[in-house]
Amino acid sequence: MLADKELLQFAKISHSEIFKRLKTSLAGLDPHQIPSLRQKYGTNQLTYYHRKSLGRQLLAAFVTPFTVVLFVLAVVSFVTDYWLAAPGDKTLLETSIILVMVLISGAMTLIQSVKSDQAAEKLQSLVSTTTQVIRDQKLETIATDELVVGDLVKLAAGAMVPADLRIIQAKDLIVSQAALTGESYPVEKKAHLTAESFGQVTDLTNLTFMGSNVLSGTALGVVIATGTNTRFGKVTQSLANKQAVQTNFDVGISQTSWLLIRFMAIMVPIVCVLNGLTKGDWMQALLFGISLAVGLTPEMLPVIVTTNLVRGALEMSRNGTVVKNIHAIQNFGAMDILCTDKTGTLTQDQIVLVAYNDLQQQSSLEVLRVAYLNSQFQTGLNNLMDTAIIETAHQQLQIDKRDIQKIDELPFDFTRRRMSTIVQTSLNQVAMVTKGAVEEMLSVSTKAEIDGQEVSLTPPLRTKLAQQAQQLNQQGLRVLAISRKFNPQPQNGTAFNVQDEQQMTLVGYLAFLDPPKRTSAQAIQALKDHGTAVKIITGDSQLVTQSVCQQIGFDVQQVLTGQALSQLTPQQWAKAVETTNVFVKVSPEQKAQIVQTLRQNEHVVGFLGDGINDAPAMKKADVGICVDTAVDIAKEAASIILLQKDLLILEQGVVIGRKTFGNIMKYIKATCSSNFGNMLSVLFASAFLPFLPMQPLQLLFLNFTYDLSCLSLPWDRMDSEYLKVPRKWRADSIGRFMIWFGPTSSLFDLTTYLALYFWLCPQVLGQSFAQTNGPSRQYFIQLFNSGWFVESLWTQTFVLHALRTSKIPFVQSRASKIMIFVTTGAVILGSLLPWTALGRGLDLVRLPVNFWLLLGVTIVGYMLLVTVAKKWYVRRFGELL
Repeated sequence: MLADKELLQFAKISHSEIFKRLKTSLAGLDPHQIPSLRQKYGTNQLTYYHRKSLGRQLLAAFVTPFTVVLFVLAVVSFVTDYWLAAPGDKTLLETSIILVMVLISGAMTLIQSVKSDQAAEKLQSLVSTTTQVIRDQKLETIATDELVVGDLVKLAAGAMVPADLRIIQAKDLIVSQAALTGESYPVEKKAHLTAESFGQVTDLTNLTFMGSNVLSGTALGVVIATGTNTRFGKVTQSLANKQAVQTNFDVGISQTSWLLIRFMAIMVPIVCVLNGLTKGDWMQALLFGISLAVGLTPEMLPVIVTTNLVRGALEMSRNGTVVKNIHAIQNFGAMDILCTDKTGTLTQDQIVLVAYNDLQQQSSLEVLRVAYLNSQFQTGLNNLMDTAIIETAHQQLQIDKRDIQKIDELPFDFTRRRMSTIVQTSLNQVAMVTKGAVEEMLSVSTKAEIDGQEVSLTPPLRTKLAQQAQQLNQQGLRVLAISRKFNPQPQNGTAFNVQDEQQMTLVGYLAFLDPPKRTSAQAIQALKDHGTAVKIITGDSQLVTQSVCQQIGFDVQQVLTGQALSQLTPQQWAKAVETTNVFVKVSPEQKAQIVQTLRQNEHVVGFLGDGINDAPAMKKADVGICVDTAVDIAKEAASIILLQKDLLILEQGVVIGRKTFGNIMKYIKATCSSNFGNMLSVLFASAFLPFLPMQPLQLLFLNFTYDLSCLSLPWDRMDSEYLKVPRKWRADSIGRFMIWFGPTSSLFDLTTYLALYFWLCPQVLGQSFAQTNGPSRQYFIQLFNSGWFVESLWTQTFVLHALRTSKIPFVQSRASKIMIFVTTGAVILGSLLPWTALGRGLDLVRLPVNFWLLLGVTIVGYMLLVTVAKKWYVRRFGELL
C-alpha cells in the first residue's frame, strides 16, 4: 500500500509531473506498456480469500482429537501385535483396521476441504466488473482487474472507483467514501488540492480511492495504486486475515470431542486393570483395552458430520442457496434470530412513483410533466427515482423529448439536496425545473401554484405544505418536492449556478414507494413458525420502516434509532436487543454490536446483508448470509449466499439445516450411548467372566461394521415435529443421553452373558465352562464371543432405528429406504460372518438355532425398554435428539 507521505506527494504535484512519473499522458497508455507495468506494480485484484496450502489441509483433516487417539492406538497395536509378538503370532490385521478408519475419516474431510476451497474461488470468479479507460487515444471498456498503474480512467455517476486515482479533470464530482471511512456523508472531489483538505489522507480533494462510488458528476483520473496496494486493499486484507469467531457448531464439536475422550480416559484404564488382575494376561488386557478405546471413540464422526453437511449443501443448492462454508449449515438450523435489512429483503428494491400530486393533494399530470423535464435531462446522479419518473411519464404522457432542448443543469449535491435542469420547450419557453428534499425546496421557493394560480408562500402555507409531506412519509413514502421558474436569468450573466435556485414556485409533490414483496409476510410467519425471530436492522428512517412493517404484518415490538443506541450502557444494550425488533438509522459498527450482544445473550444469530458495511456484522454472526449481487467483501464474509434475496429461501435453508443437524445427532447420541453401554457390559464381564467377552480384533470389526452402516444416516429423514424449533449443539445433552440409554443396552448384554455362559454354550458342549479344557474350552470361548458379537451388532443397529425418533420406530416413524437397506445389509452380513473364511479368521464359529430364539427375545425386550425409556426421557428433558 502507498504510504500516506507518497499519497500526499501525488496530491501535491502537478498533472504534468504525474504523467512524467507514471510514463503516461492524456492519450492514455500504449498497449505495449501494460505487461511491464503489471509486473512492476502488481495486478488490480483483491485477495479476499487465502487458500490453505495442501500441507495445512492435510493437517486439519487428519489431526483431530479422534484421529490422534486412533493413530496412537494403531502404533500401540503395531508394537504389541507385530513388533514384540512371537514370529508365528505376528499380525497387522488390527493395526490395518484402525489405520483404515483413520484414512477414511481424514480422506473424506480432506476431499470436502478441497471442494470448499474450489467453490470459494469459483464464487470470486463469478464477480466481473468493468471500467472505462483511455488507452492509445481510444476509450475502451475493460475488466477492472486489468487496470494498471498509469491507466487513465473515466468516472461517471453510478461508477465504482476501480483503483486509487489522482483526479486530473472533474465536474461536480460527488463521491461516497463510506466503504473506507464509514462516513455516511458524501464528499466533493476536484482536480486540484484545496487548502482545507490537509487532514486525513481520504480528505485530500484530488485523490479518490478504490471502494468509493461516484454519486454525481464526471471525472478523469490516473491510476496511482492497484489491488492490495490500495487503501481499500488494506481494509480487505485485515478482514480476510481476521480470525473468525467460534460459532455454535465449532464449540459443539469441540465440547463433544473432549467429552468422549474424557470418558475413554477414565473407563479404558479401569477395564485394562480389571482384565489384567482377573485373567492374569496383561498383554491381552492391554490389547483389549486398545480395542475398547477404539470402540468407544466415534471415529466416523468427522466422516458422518462432513457427509451430512455435504448432503445439506447439495439440497440447499437445489433451493437457490450456495453454501460457501458447509459448517454454517448446522448454524443455519440452530439460528433462533435472523437480523435482516429492509430494502430488497422485505421490499422489492424497485422504486415506484405512486403519486404526483399538486399542492391540493390531487393527482396532477402537469406535476408529472414538470418532474419529467428534470429527470430526463439530468446527467449527474443516476438513481431509481429518476427512472421511476421517466417510466411513469412515458406511460401517462405524450412527450417527444426531441421537442425539448436542454440548456444547462445544476447537478445534485448532498449539501443542497436538490438538482436542477434548465430546458427550452417547443413553445420556446425556458424554465428552470428543480426537485429535491421538501424542506430544501421550501427554502428556495417564494410562491406556490394553487388552482393554476401563483400565490405567495406564507408561513402558514409553508407549515401546511410541510405537514402534507409528513403525512405521505407516515404512509411509508419517500417524498420529493418539485418547483420551477420561467425565463430564469443567470446572475453572473454567463452560466447558471446554484445561486440561481431561488424565488421559485412550488408546484407539487412526488411520492415514491419501494413495495413490499408479496412473500415477505408469508416468509416471516414461516420463520416464526419454525422458532426463528426476525429483527429488522436498517439505515432507513423510522416512519418509512414502520410503514413497511405494517404493510407486511410485521409486529413491531419496539423501535430504537442508532442515536438512541449510542447512549446506552453495555447492560442496557443486552436488554435492548432482546426487547427491540426494529433498529433504524444504525451504523455498521452498531450492526456488528447488535449481533455480538445477541450472541452473548446465548442466541444463535444469522445476519443477512449485501454491502461492505455489513461485512463486520456478518463476521460476528454465527452464520453470515448475503445475496449473489452483494459486493465482494460481503460475499467473503458470508457463509451462505442466496441466489435470490427472498426470506422464503431462508426458511427452506433453516429446515434443511435442522434436518442436517438432526442426522448428525442421531449418529453421535446413538453411537455414544451404545458404546457406553458396551463399556459397562465389558466392566461387568471383566470382573466376573474368566475370559474376555469378545476378542480385540472382533471388537474392532464389530465397531467398523456398525460405523459403516451409520454412513446411511445422512440420507435419513427427520420427523416434522423436530424441524419446528431451533436446534443447538449442547455437549451436556450428549453426556446425559449416554448415561440414560447406555445402561439399557448393558442390561440386555448381561442377560445375554448369563444365557450364553450358563445355558447355550453348556448345552452345545454338554458341559459347563469349569468342566472344559483344551480344545473344548477354546470352543466354549469362541461360541460365547460369536454370540455376543452377533447380539451386539443386532442391538446396536436396532437401537439406531429406535433412537432416531421420539416416536415408535417402524410404526409411527420409518427410516429412509437407504438407511433401512444399508442397516439390514450390515446385520445380515454380520450374522453370516461366522460361516465365512473371514469369520473363521476372526475366531468366530457358527451359532446354533437356539441362539436365534434367544436373540429374538432379546431384541423385542430391548426395543420395548428403549421405547419406554424414550418416553420418560422426552417427558423430563423435552426432546430426544
